[in-house]
Amino acid sequence: MARTFNLADLFEVVAGVVPERIAFICGAHRLSFRQLDERATRLACGLRARGIGRLDNVGIQLYNSAEYLETFLACCKIGAAPVNVNYRYVADELTYLFTSLDLKLLVYGAQFDVEVGKVLPRVATLKNAIRVGAEVEVGAGVAGVENYESVLTTGEATLDDPERSDNDLYMLCTGGTTGMPKGVVWPHKSLFMGALGGGGFYLRCPPIGRPEDLERLVPQASPLVFFASAPMMHGAAMWASLISLYSGHTVVVNDQTNFDAEHAWDVVVRDGVNSMSVVGDAMATPLIQALEAHPQRWDLNALMLFGNGGAVLSGHLQERMKAAVPHIMFNNNMGSSEMGVVGGGNRPAHGEGYMVLQPSEVLAVIDEQMCIVTAPGSQGVLARTGYTPISYYRDPEKSAEVFVTVNERLWVLSGDRARIDEEGRIVMLGRGSQCINSGGEKIFTEEVEEAARRCPTVQDVLVIGIADERWGQKVAAIVEVMPGAEFSATDFQYVCRQYLSGYKVPRAVFLTDKVMRSPAGKADYRWAKEYVTQHGSVI
Repeated sequence: MARTFNLADLFEVVAGVVPERIAFICGAHRLSFRQLDERATRLACGLRARGIGRLDNVGIQLYNSAEYLETFLACCKIGAAPVNVNYRYVADELTYLFTSLDLKLLVYGAQFDVEVGKVLPRVATLKNAIRVGAEVEVGAGVAGVENYESVLTTGEATLDDPERSDNDLYMLCTGGTTGMPKGVVWPHKSLFMGALGGGGFYLRCPPIGRPEDLERLVPQASPLVFFASAPMMHGAAMWASLISLYSGHTVVVNDQTNFDAEHAWDVVVRDGVNSMSVVGDAMATPLIQALEAHPQRWDLNALMLFGNGGAVLSGHLQERMKAAVPHIMFNNNMGSSEMGVVGGGNRPAHGEGYMVLQPSEVLAVIDEQMCIVTAPGSQGVLARTGYTPISYYRDPEKSAEVFVTVNERLWVLSGDRARIDEEGRIVMLGRGSQCINSGGEKIFTEEVEEAARRCPTVQDVLVIGIADERWGQKVAAIVEVMPGAEFSATDFQYVCRQYLSGYKVPRAVFLTDKVMRSPAGKADYRWAKEYVTQHGSVI
């Protein structure tokens, strides 16, 4: 059978050449590439027997586990679209999500029995649910829901799917931290080329031309071990895991339901991790603090690469990490659910901005008039063409705003503000939706947050704009104080002034016991805006 760029086809190629290599580790649970492929095939047959097929949407509401990856691959094997589900959502949020995305089947963890039990009768399209794990307590099971292992063990051992194609669909559900969650629809080949490096990221080659090229390349590559420290339901962790699997590497995931920095370093040592990834400062900060508090505790000689994606990793945190682990290398990637991974870059040598990218045939800055700009000083939003998603699922209005035609090509607008510098490069400024307009000056929250985190009494911080009679908006910081520290708003502002122009320094400061973020550490700006309406500023 001729192979396609269907994500399951690609995995089967890798499993065929390194079948006994360990593919997945979660705590004590290990699966080889052969075992993972066999279990995914049996589940795919079980899903097909329950009426799931091409173009059906299947939700995955699970903590990190082998079942998460098995379900993902099983869907791809039969042309169904796997859909990540935020396991923090409550019944009303799940009802909205499942209804808007037309979920036909849900694979979920027993920990979520209560919320799922409320939702199943509300969603007309949701005909089946498969439950992973033992019951939380007697009677906690949901009536009419099948057991995962029973479905898997009754499935056939072989599967024939001659309809697999490059254009089978995968759906990545956005986090909804600035608005309602949406499903980003990616064709498989576009995802592989646009977000997963086309097979060349770890294999040190250009994107492959044929799926069969992996048969030659994977055995030649070193069998590295990668640790995805964020939840698999987050795109950054899932994409990084797939990149590693398609390189024949072992993927390790966090076996705890929360993120504990000391446990994460224990995992790195226990499993011989060579490369790991985080999602921005929120995850990197406690990791670095643990290393500084226990400088001799962990032997990290095997760890070579510290990757980041999905949120900004501040320069001063990289410096602290380098001081703790001198041999470590960094890989800062720019990307999003809609853009895929557009590459990495360094910070500007001077001036505002947090990353410099090189423009190309597929990467540009597009202004408000829908024109590609190249003149130094011009601004717009970062945009990508080529291997991209095709739309938001069942949302033509929002799709029309983000997926635009310029010069007869489809471009995806990232929403991230950017400008062209004197050398013609793209300088990333910040998220447009979080831009603060204070007296006509545009202030990007990422820049202020990075400066604020340099204050030694700040554990975490979010920055937003709030109404101001004189300036229209002013900068407000919601600060989580370092445990045991004495916070001074005056000292906080003083530190910020060392790295920011005066108009960017927070004029309002709110204290909170905990800055709210997604399980992967992404900022929850909806929570921040609500928080400041209910609490008083300390200045």
